[in-house]
Amino acid sequence: MSTEWTMVIGLEVHCELKTATKLFCGCPNAFGDEPNTNVCPNCLGLPGSLPVLNQRAVELAMAIGTALHCDIRPSTFHRKNYFYPDQAKDYQISQYDEPLNVDGYLDLPDGFRVGIERAHMEEDTGKTTHAGSSGRIHGADYSLVDYNRSGVPLVEIVSAPDIRTSDQARAYVTELRAVLVASGASDGKMEEGSMRVDANVSVRRGADAPFGTRCEIKNLNSVRSLGRAIEYEAQRQITLIESGESVVQQTRHWDESAGRTSALRSKEDAYDYRYFLEPDLVPLVPDAEWIQAVSDTLGMMPAERRARLAQLLTEAGGPSEAQVDQITTVVDLGLDDLVVEAVAAGVGTALALARTANEAATDAEAARVLDPKAYAELLTLEAQGSLSATQAKAVLADLLAAGGGDPAAIARDKGFEAMSEDSLAATVAEAVQTNPDEWSRFCEGDDKLAGFFTGLVMKATKGQANGKAVAAELRRLRG
Repeated sequence: MSTEWTMVIGLEVHCELKTATKLFCGCPNAFGDEPNTNVCPNCLGLPGSLPVLNQRAVELAMAIGTALHCDIRPSTFHRKNYFYPDQAKDYQISQYDEPLNVDGYLDLPDGFRVGIERAHMEEDTGKTTHAGSSGRIHGADYSLVDYNRSGVPLVEIVSAPDIRTSDQARAYVTELRAVLVASGASDGKMEEGSMRVDANVSVRRGADAPFGTRCEIKNLNSVRSLGRAIEYEAQRQITLIESGESVVQQTRHWDESAGRTSALRSKEDAYDYRYFLEPDLVPLVPDAEWIQAVSDTLGMMPAERRARLAQLLTEAGGPSEAQVDQITTVVDLGLDDLVVEAVAAGVGTALALARTANEAATDAEAARVLDPKAYAELLTLEAQGSLSATQAKAVLADLLAAGGGDPAAIARDKGFEAMSEDSLAATVAEAVQTNPDEWSRFCEGDDKLAGFFTGLVMKATKGQANGKAVAAELRRLRG
């Protein structure tokens, strides 16, 4: 994209809430069940059925608002009228001009702040499957509708048009997903459709020019697709403008296989939906006590957890750029408590972070249920020199495979015992004597050969030697 052009991006993220039942009825909120089995007169829009608001859904929506620093206000529900086959009653119950959550923000890991205009409640639609080679309605032989998802509680989170690059958009969605999962409000599974993204994209010449005409790209279901779709759409609009044409405001579809967007329909305005107050629901007015009770259930959000680890490293003179990446990995996988517990037990922060981000992260699901005290004990054995790094990794692999255990007992069963100083010195001396050319170059300053000698010692001792002790002995011999 030419440097004279600037993107303006706003994102609308729809997340399904982790409730047992739907938003306005008692049908199960469950993914993957047999089509059209979780339905009732209410979610099918049959005459005489009346909605009853799900209290748990309201609490999860308020949890999202709290996590996003929103102002939680009295709100109302409206009927948003439109006809699609996946909405049986021909309207969607949604919040319109009085949403529950307004005026919040989300800070990205690099410190960039994206405003949150609103996070309102609404019901999801059913799912339409088009039978045919394209998978779309155009050219389909027939279509099937599954109403199991119709009426599932949603929160739609609308960002301000603050995002300027596809990388920022990806970072925003990644961080928002982490917040939703941490709050307990949603599972964030984009592959199952419980989190979907619409991207509003426009371009302008320079950072101070007026906003251009935007197009909305619907239902992006992966972070990768989001980035690709934004890049394509921005370039499409630039090409139009530079050729003397105008961008038409419209809703567009992203074709992942073709790598391009295509027009779906002209963009609707609010008056097209003929909004009016839902006559069968009273206003939703959470009081201060209820809002505080919801806030009290929230744990630490990802940004706070990253800051907690960064503070531990700051006290030790860090974090380095590599450690910032390790912090992000550990927090994203939900393993930061393991690091905190190990540091509290006296393990160095750098060791605890590195072992968690590298080895424990290979089986994050098992690591999340690992006893933090056992994990801290293992790293203590390594830090004290009772286990080499190689041995500690082997013990950790057993802990993860077994779902726990006693690190010291596992080490004994594996025959991992710290080598005596005399035995280690003899092994290092043998490696030096049998490789005189390499030793000569090492003594002349070729420090890369330290790894060569350490590898020989590790092989000779079957991984029992402590790498730090080997390095110290090499330095002693070199003088």
